[in-house]
Amino acid sequence: MKKLPIEVFSKWAETGKDIGMQEGHKLSVDQMIKFATKNLKRFSFIDAGCGNGWVVRDISKFKECKSATGIDGSFEMIKKAKNMDKLNSYFCEDLLKWKPKKKVDLVHSMEVFYYFKNPMQLIKHIFNYWLKKNSRLIIGIDFYKENKVSHSWPEKTGVSIMELKSENTWKRYFKESGFKNVESWRVGKKENWGGTLIITGNK
Repeated sequence: MKKLPIEVFSKWAETGKDIGMQEGHKLSVDQMIKFATKNLKRFSFIDAGCGNGWVVRDISKFKECKSATGIDGSFEMIKKAKNMDKLNSYFCEDLLKWKPKKKVDLVHSMEVFYYFKNPMQLIKHIFNYWLKKNSRLIIGIDFYKENKVSHSWPEKTGVSIMELKSENTWKRYFKESGFKNVESWRVGKKENWGGTLIITGNK
């Protein structure tokens, strides 16, 4: 019996599997953050699907970062994030319904969007309610059509919602949601591994 993504990730938080996620994604996330912050003098930041908060903790150390916030649907992940980090803000909420009090300059997300039945709905929601004008959304995903090795993951992980889309489909979602300067590339590509697909655009 497959389980909802939040149930699976809450279990991972309890068993310490979240640490492996952090280690496995660090190379891709570092490149995403470097690209997204290179021209920013001062910025506010949200990590969508922040897990145990490791990206929030890392980016909050940047001298240019004026605020860093993490949001995740898993109570166990947010509990862990709050226990490890008393400086930044964390919210256990449904990403499709939550709205920050103040819009931000940069929204980042790693390995989250395909766990929603309608990923474009989430992209539009972030565009409309989370981001200031002249801001950026940047996401990384490992589960996509061109990365053949990932196709077996729904069975392996027992997760009930995993939307398998192509690189071009993800770019179209961004464009149709209103983003400009949409671009994509891959990080860490090697034999039998398509790499992390990065998609980004400006509001």
